[in-house]
Amino acid sequence: MKNKPTESVMATLLLTIKQAFIVNKNPLPWLKAFTAGVCAGLPVLIGFLLGNLEYGLIVGIGGLTYLYVFNIPYAFRAKKLLFAVVGLSFAMGLGTLLAPYAFLAAIAVAIIGALVTFLFGALKITGPAAIFIVLTFLMGTGMPIDPELAPIRAGLVFLGGAFSWIMGMIGWLNNPHGPEKMAVKKVYLELASFLELVGTDQLNESKQKIISSLKSAGNIMQSGYIPWRVTEPYKRLYLLNEQANNIFLHIIEKMESRDQPLPIELSESIRSIAQSIDNSKTKIKIPQGDSTNDLTIFHELVKDTAIIASESISDIQREIVISKTSLRVVIGGAFDKNSIVFLNAFRYGFVLFIAAIIAQSFDFERSYWVTLSCAAVLSGATIMATFHRTIQRSLGTIIGILTATSILYFQPEGYIIAIAIFFLTFLTELAIVLNYGIAALFITPNALLLAESTTKIHDISYFASARVIDVLIGSAIGLIGAFLMNRKSAASLLAHTMAKTIRSEQQFLFTLFSQEPSLVEPEHSKELIKMQTNLSNLQIVYFTALGEIPRDNTKLDLLFPAIHSIEHLGYLLNSAAKYKNRPIQADSDLSKILLVFETLAKSAEQERILSKKEMPNIIGFSKIQAEVHHLQEALHKSGKQ
Repeated sequence: MKNKPTESVMATLLLTIKQAFIVNKNPLPWLKAFTAGVCAGLPVLIGFLLGNLEYGLIVGIGGLTYLYVFNIPYAFRAKKLLFAVVGLSFAMGLGTLLAPYAFLAAIAVAIIGALVTFLFGALKITGPAAIFIVLTFLMGTGMPIDPELAPIRAGLVFLGGAFSWIMGMIGWLNNPHGPEKMAVKKVYLELASFLELVGTDQLNESKQKIISSLKSAGNIMQSGYIPWRVTEPYKRLYLLNEQANNIFLHIIEKMESRDQPLPIELSESIRSIAQSIDNSKTKIKIPQGDSTNDLTIFHELVKDTAIIASESISDIQREIVISKTSLRVVIGGAFDKNSIVFLNAFRYGFVLFIAAIIAQSFDFERSYWVTLSCAAVLSGATIMATFHRTIQRSLGTIIGILTATSILYFQPEGYIIAIAIFFLTFLTELAIVLNYGIAALFITPNALLLAESTTKIHDISYFASARVIDVLIGSAIGLIGAFLMNRKSAASLLAHTMAKTIRSEQQFLFTLFSQEPSLVEPEHSKELIKMQTNLSNLQIVYFTALGEIPRDNTKLDLLFPAIHSIEHLGYLLNSAAKYKNRPIQADSDLSKILLVFETLAKSAEQERILSKKEMPNIIGFSKIQAEVHHLQEALHKSGKQ
């Protein structure tokens, strides 16, 4: 009996290690991997041919900019890559300047790591966040000390970054709205599959998936919006995405309880619209509806969508109005003591500072490898992900170091180094979508070649063992720091965040259906911005809580239906803002609605079962009423007496 807890811990540990090496079934990004290899390897080759391999290697560091390329609209991609170029260049210059001052360098790496992590989290930017900017800063501190070379080194990194920027934007020339097309096409394909599930028991299971796709496509369309240049293809895609929302809302409003499947021609029509998005020659199938049946409105919606997909936009008399939340509001929403984005950024910077101080205190040779390894494992989104990163980074790096030392042992010529960097970067980009541990096999030797190729290494065994020790110590610091600082922070915030989100939905609902005049349209209101910020934060907090150690799986599983319901309610309220002829609720009804929402918020905040309240009907928006009822049921199941 006494051994059971130990056996349970060992079983959990073995399962966690096994999970760290699961290979994801994702398509391999061949083109991106090849281009990333060119961006990293070509500058090194050119530097060697021009007789200055060291400068070529520094320009190659700027090539890391291409690793920030993801399938996002080119309008946003241009700004993101420019941020990466400037960030890498600044990091190299600052690292060179602060190389003689160890303590200042430790403070600087902490600030850089925290700031970039915060910005990526607050702005919801996909990508490697702070890791490569931290890497560049640390490489700057590890180069031969000469502060006067700071402008030259920063300029060389900028040169490599500018080349990567061009390579990352080159697809704009022949397909300027490619990412937007892909997102909207995915929505219509999933919408067609969703239609085929109407009248079956599997409809609810796919609802969250289609909502997620609609939200993702909406964010992509918004990030690709350029106020002074709205092209016809962009306008068509925006209108198609709006129509997809309208069709989905009509289904859940009128047909979710239907016990018969929809005619197959409707889903076929939606699927043909999806195919026409990137192939204008595709013939769109128009459904032939009966004007007397209950599908009349649905047929009209699909026909209207087909017109948008096929007719000239100049003939479609519709305007698009997109409001973007200001940068100040977005940053302000994340800069809160209860924001998980802010807490993660603080944790990242603080643990990096500790790692840098420890590395300097024990006088490690090339001490930045300790800090870099710490930064890499801290990139895990949760403590569990951090543990996985530690295992992956440690084992992958050891093998990677052996690879690098075997290359460096032969003192290779510059063109061999350039080719090796190309292939290692190429393989890194292919492997990263499969498993970080596999990618670490190539990340480490690549970084070692960039940093050590111009260094004359005489004792190769000492070099290899030193790097292994550095990586293991840095990984351990990252894991311990994450565990001590973030064990239960998300779980402890969950109840408060749920209540805060429900109250923001209450405020936005009041804005939508109150007779009180508003200074701005609801879709541009601060109440909507606040609700969207809280919904996003709730999602991050719940996801982070799932990865904490220890965690209460039973409690988190019970809360999932409530969180799902809160997110769906937010989607319904957001969609309601687009309707101009919304009903005005009487003050007595509004009072009842506010009481219902406050009871829900108290129930979530106190984790207690409170008495159910009757939600007044909102004419034309019965789904909001139904979702509030679902939320009450979900909170009752998860609460305590």
